[in-house]
Amino acid sequence: MKIEQFEDVQLSHYSYAVLSECEAEIVLIDPARNINPYLAYAEVNQAKIIGVIETHPHADFVSGHLELYKITGATLYCSKLLAATYPHKTFDDGEEISFGKIKLKALNTPGHSPDSISIVLQHNGKDHAVFTGDTLFIGDCGRPDLRETAGTLTATREDLAKLMYHSLRQKLMVLADDVWVYPAHGAGTLCGKALSEANSSSIGAEKISNWSLGDLSEEEFVKALLEDQPFVPKYFPFDVELNKKGAPVLAEAIQKIKIKSGADLSFLNPKTLIIDTRPAEVFQRGHLPNSINLLTSGKLETWLGAIIAPGTPFYLAAAGEEQLREVLNRVAKIGYESFVEAGFV
Repeated sequence: MKIEQFEDVQLSHYSYAVLSECEAEIVLIDPARNINPYLAYAEVNQAKIIGVIETHPHADFVSGHLELYKITGATLYCSKLLAATYPHKTFDDGEEISFGKIKLKALNTPGHSPDSISIVLQHNGKDHAVFTGDTLFIGDCGRPDLRETAGTLTATREDLAKLMYHSLRQKLMVLADDVWVYPAHGAGTLCGKALSEANSSSIGAEKISNWSLGDLSEEEFVKALLEDQPFVPKYFPFDVELNKKGAPVLAEAIQKIKIKSGADLSFLNPKTLIIDTRPAEVFQRGHLPNSINLLTSGKLETWLGAIIAPGTPFYLAAAGEEQLREVLNRVAKIGYESFVEAGFV
């Protein structure tokens, strides 16, 4: 049995492949939009991707679960509370996925969202790890204020904070201290406020160091959790809805974007915003009106989704064709590729 962690640095996102070596089968958990790393991992291990689990409909990135289904035929799993419109099997309390000597068990852990689940991995009959999605992070827990208007199931931040308190204590803290904790995010995400730089931990270590597992009353916990949460980018509710139905195939979506020559800018609508991704010093020497400089060295995805509301058209400018291709793929990580009027260099 192997657990492989994949990291998207810009979005502080972790996804996972659980490999049964004896059966040469893989189940993925919370995959990113770009599915190529998972296909490559399966090829290297001469294994087949048989399942993909979504712990909840993510707000901060677009998942590649539907494309994985189309390409590999893998079964998609999520909570029935998610009300997914893509082909799937429900995966809730008491339900299990078995392959090789591995058993994956669903735990309903509402709090970050009403439809959140965590997944306990048993190997040879022993609890080995828990994939906690956006419920339990290393050093923190998920924010409860993203589903007041988004998704099929909505809830107030206060109600979700109360659910989080009980999910942590009744579902996760009861696991053995030596069970490994694998979250969907690390430090830098906007899905929490006090995450550790570590990418994994154990239940025992988190009981000692994680404030959200401390000796707090429900009232104390709710007050602490709701305080000082970071801002919510405009794109978060859009991504929740997109992940409920599944995103288009990435390559096909990007292929639809018009690429123009910077030599003739007559196509530009002067009222449409230009996201200029050239280096800051180049931008400062000269840029087109109505341009905003977003650097590829930073969290371009997050700032793009914070500045531009879903459905608002914009142009992308880049220093060269290679950079433009990179930026288009990063834009697609939050599902904004369909809003790009054109890209140009």
